[in-house]
Amino acid sequence: MSNPTHGNVLVVGSINMDVVTPIKKLPLPGQTIMAGDVQLIPGGKGANAAVAAARLGGTVRMIGAVGDDAFGHTLKSNLVNEGIDCNQVPMIKAISSGTAVILLDADSGQNSIMVSAGANAKVKASDDADVYTWANVLMMQLETPVQTNIDAARRAREAGVTVILDPAPACDDLPDELFAACDVLLPNETELATLTGMPISSIPQILAASHKLMERGSQHIIVTLGPRGALWVTDNHNQLFPATPVKAVDTTAAGDSFAGALAANLAQGKTIADSVPFALAAGSLACTKLGAQPSVPTTDQVLAFMQQNVS
Repeated sequence: MSNPTHGNVLVVGSINMDVVTPIKKLPLPGQTIMAGDVQLIPGGKGANAAVAAARLGGTVRMIGAVGDDAFGHTLKSNLVNEGIDCNQVPMIKAISSGTAVILLDADSGQNSIMVSAGANAKVKASDDADVYTWANVLMMQLETPVQTNIDAARRAREAGVTVILDPAPACDDLPDELFAACDVLLPNETELATLTGMPISSIPQILAASHKLMERGSQHIIVTLGPRGALWVTDNHNQLFPATPVKAVDTTAAGDSFAGALAANLAQGKTIADSVPFALAAGSLACTKLGAQPSVPTTDQVLAFMQQNVS
């Protein structure tokens, strides 16, 4: 991996409007249920990670796309207000902005999500070499075209940039060239199972699945384990980092906050071992508030949380 010093994070990813719908239980086929007050909250895995990286110490540029519609104008101005450079985020006419309908279980904080890609399906990797040489870390997810990620990762690697992929939403037919172009993979347990077809019900099984995934080319795998923390796996090393328990209100942006925090720390030249505890704290704090981007914490909040929970 590169040895960065500036904290510059380039994010290639999705920008969505989240339509958050609180419910007591999922409806059965043909059943109509009453829901709580619907909220419109800026989201999208790419935008969430970009906001997290920006709030947690990174200087962030975004490659994405929105529709030339009401959601698109709101989403883009929201990112600009977070200090994110959106010169590579066009507003595309005659296509809707990405939209996610989130069914939120009001009791458990767990969610079910339906995503309409909209303009996210049109995102292309920049051809401008300066876009990549500026960056210390490239952060990607899978809500934009796979080929876009491969193209961006290759260009970033050529520029000596560390490439991080959050393989979500996971599917089982991703090409090896995508993994080979990435330095760090950030699957959760479900995504790891989907990517490998292997059981993941114990730490030894998670380790075995991680090593199987590493055969496809990535050097580091950090498996997020929800309230249990995260497991960092390399060819010859593994380390389990515990998480601090919190009462979950909404888990929507926990993984994105983890990813953005990790990217910001690695972009500043910190090691994975030093970065993962900070990223875990960011992910835990994100679970304690409703919504995706509104729940992403700041550096000061994460450091205070870590200080309060020093054992």
